[in-house]
Amino acid sequence: MSECNHDCSSCGKSCSERTSEQDFRIKPHPMSHIKKTIGIVSGKGGVGKSLVTSMLAVEASRRNLKAAILDADVTGPSIPKAFGIKEKAKSTGEFLLPSLSKSDVKIMSVNLLLEDERQPVVWRGPVIAGVVKQFYSEVIWDDVDYMFVDMPPGTGDVPLTVFQSIPLDGIIVVTSPQELVGMIVEKAVNMAGIMNIPLLGIIENYSWFECPDCGKKHEIFGKSNAEEIARKFGTKLLARLPFDPELSGLCDKGLIELYETRAMESAADEIFTEV
Repeated sequence: MSECNHDCSSCGKSCSERTSEQDFRIKPHPMSHIKKTIGIVSGKGGVGKSLVTSMLAVEASRRNLKAAILDADVTGPSIPKAFGIKEKAKSTGEFLLPSLSKSDVKIMSVNLLLEDERQPVVWRGPVIAGVVKQFYSEVIWDDVDYMFVDMPPGTGDVPLTVFQSIPLDGIIVVTSPQELVGMIVEKAVNMAGIMNIPLLGIIENYSWFECPDCGKKHEIFGKSNAEEIARKFGTKLLARLPFDPELSGLCDKGLIELYETRAMESAADEIFTEV
């Protein structure tokens, strides 16, 4: 056994002399200057996490902030579709360059690397986790005020990799009104707590549907418990977003940047502080 040099970054967790936690965080490419990085997470799929990620990036761009999206949902990438990006990501020969949306949101997703976007990604967890790290460290992002990391749902390999490897300034949890979802949200929030990642707030999606004829709001996914969840975890309810068929239609056409709503403004006011 070699003599301890008291540099804990050079030894493993099994070292009996360890006095500090091992730091797994990676650095971005030297030509990347990323001021703030926010993870968008959910306890389960189907709550509109990628939708919220896209809307936050668009809102940032509208406020003259330089926005970027790292699509870490490798097996279910939907960000390029929402922005209508079909051309493949370009390369310098050694490093990748993100694609640009119509409003100059920088985007990197596995769908921008596949020959056919319909091709399934059948990779094991460690491979997927490695790709996510490469998206952060081997892509030349240039100048970014806010990077949003769209993570897959749950508490598996990729969320763990992002929490450990990418220096997050905080996470936003996306939920929906169903009571079952509230229980699953706790798992995602508790995981972030274990990893010492700040919880910036909660965004509830599908809160209501407004009848186009009478204007009445219908809670078609159940009564909201978002405020109760936010109070439980001592955080803010950043926004409640309605179910809007117009937004779904624009996403299908790759035109999410044309969608306008005041529902996200309160969240943006809280999130986009000075950088």
